[in-house]
Amino acid sequence: MGFYLLLVLFTGLFLFWFVLNNPAPKTAAVLTTAGPFILMVVGALLTFFRRGMIGIPMVFLGLSWWRRNRSMRPADYSGGQKSTVRSADLEMELDHDTGDIDGRVLTGRLKGTLLSSLGEEELLSFYLEISTDGDSVALLTSFLDRYHPNWRESVDPDSFRKQDTGSGIENMSRQEAYQILGVEPGASQQEIYHAWRRLIKGVHPDHGGSVFLTAKINAAKDVLQD
Repeated sequence: MGFYLLLVLFTGLFLFWFVLNNPAPKTAAVLTTAGPFILMVVGALLTFFRRGMIGIPMVFLGLSWWRRNRSMRPADYSGGQKSTVRSADLEMELDHDTGDIDGRVLTGRLKGTLLSSLGEEELLSFYLEISTDGDSVALLTSFLDRYHPNWRESVDPDSFRKQDTGSGIENMSRQEAYQILGVEPGASQQEIYHAWRRLIKGVHPDHGGSVFLTAKINAAKDVLQD
């Protein structure tokens, strides 16, 4: 009997120490993940020491908890995933983990240059160079709005033409849609949905994002979900 009291006391003291020394979200995540295994291990020990009436139900309870956690887990995806949106002059990448966006110039004197390496003056000059292509302008605008929010104050409004970019779904191929959502060809509907949900949170206009990128991401989901 003394052994069980010591086991319970030790476990309780450890949990008390862990809760006091860690933030609440981390504590909840660790307990949710480790809880089923703790129950199964303690149950197995009790069963080993001939206390199966208590131990066996604990093992089954831990197993049920673990299965429930597994069924509620979203579709797996590897960290570091990126989505790609292309236009005639730009290739834009969206990082799934951080929500950051960056672009690479595909044409002209800045070919191969990352947008993040350019100053605001160079970006505005590049804007004028590509002003005839609506999709390229929309992509560059989304970058400027995020990282240079006051850029419009530095330019002559008459120098910038309003572009009709559309939704992008009319001519979007399935391959382009996979690249935009950052999923592999043949991805399940659940994987497509979770990729769309992660991306849309980062670029939605309500959160300071881009109308054009939102339209592209929504269009990609529509294409892949028919």
